[in-house]
Amino acid sequence: MDGVPKTLNHLRGRIDKIDQQIADLISERASCAQEVAAVKGSSGEEAAALFYRPEREAQVLRAVMERNKGPLDNEEIGRLFREIMSACLALEQPTKVAFLGPEGTFTQQAVTKHFGHSAVLSPMGTIDEVFREVEAGAAHYGVVPVENSTEGVVAHTLDNFFDSNIQICGEVVLRIHQNLLVADITNTDNISRIYSHSQSLAQCRKWLDANYPNAERVPVSSNAEAAKRVKGEWNSAAVAGVTAAELYGLQVHAEKVEDRPDNSTRFLIIGMQEVPPSGVDKTSIVVSLHNEPGALYHLLESFQRFDVDLTRLESRPSRTTRWSYMFFVDFKGHRGADNIQQVLMEVCKKAAELKILGSYPVGIL
Repeated sequence: MDGVPKTLNHLRGRIDKIDQQIADLISERASCAQEVAAVKGSSGEEAAALFYRPEREAQVLRAVMERNKGPLDNEEIGRLFREIMSACLALEQPTKVAFLGPEGTFTQQAVTKHFGHSAVLSPMGTIDEVFREVEAGAAHYGVVPVENSTEGVVAHTLDNFFDSNIQICGEVVLRIHQNLLVADITNTDNISRIYSHSQSLAQCRKWLDANYPNAERVPVSSNAEAAKRVKGEWNSAAVAGVTAAELYGLQVHAEKVEDRPDNSTRFLIIGMQEVPPSGVDKTSIVVSLHNEPGALYHLLESFQRFDVDLTRLESRPSRTTRWSYMFFVDFKGHRGADNIQQVLMEVCKKAAELKILGSYPVGIL
């Protein structure tokens, strides 16, 4: 170590000691998680889904971020603790998560962001299959896209709530960076076909118009499917994320080709159990209104009167009555809170039908 300043050696020694302390504390936390599993088992909480508690995880992450003094930012600290919690939870009971696949999609990134890398993932071919997998008990939770900041709502996800007993247990918002991917055999000067999911193509419409105006845009079932197709074609490219590039051995020919720099997608965590309050929550409902003048106005007036903050209002055609609509409503607060219960009682009186889809922690990371 000749020539290395003593202060540098001293700092490296401090880092080694700190690393050992961190490792010891993580092992201690993991042992504590095993004890939690034993207590839950002895108290009759045998359902595997009960080992993962969305409200408890949200409280822990918020506390960690509130105590953070830097220099790492809150999101980085939260991400690190998410992985520690994910690994510790796997010692209690691995969490099985179904998601809209195949592997390499943005939905998979959302799963990992929310559950960490220790969750057991099951890619499904359609949103319907994700719902069925959770309802059948083959997966503890499911993850499905519900809306994009550029292209709006994912209607198929909303439609699945009509005939399902599924509960919304959480949410995660993922910043979406689209990239133009090519294979090692691609002739980049003669790209005549671009594959991607229809929503991704729409999110990059202006960029594609400016850079590949003559290329055929081919919508496929997922961005991962787009990446797989490009692998064997010399004249095609795919619009997808870096995960798809890594998984299918493609190169990023152009990065961040989305039209809007704030392009994000919101995903829902779905399960079969109600989630207790975490302290910072959101509730989702679906409402069918009587076909009469002022029906929507009177519905919304109840939220204003009880000081409940609406965060989303989306309409979908009713499945039972022609030219009638169902309204999906998100608002701040847990359904156990007094003012939320009062609002729901008012809405129930005014609506033809009311279904509570779930109360759940507001997305943290």
